[in-house]
Amino acid sequence: MWYIIMPQAFKNVLPALGNEFISLLKETSVGSYIALQDLTKGGDIIRSRTYDAFTPLIAVAMIYLALVMLFTWLIQRLERRLRQSER
Repeated sequence: MWYIIMPQAFKNVLPALGNEFISLLKETSVGSYIALQDLTKGGDIIRSRTYDAFTPLIAVAMIYLALVMLFTWLIQRLERRLRQSER
């Protein structure tokens, strides 16, 4: 089971897990307005101290964009590697 079934199951589940992980990362920015201390909340704190409206929010957006692009690239690379091992 560990050598045959689990690798096949992992290959089939990997795209769904990757999408869920990336959407969870995106939703943390929304959750920060409710109760969580996150990048968006940190941007709000910086914005309230410096009275600069756009710079902290643009920086937070760039950080989120970089994180999502990094995780997307890692998942694509892992999927490609698993696809090559099928052959």
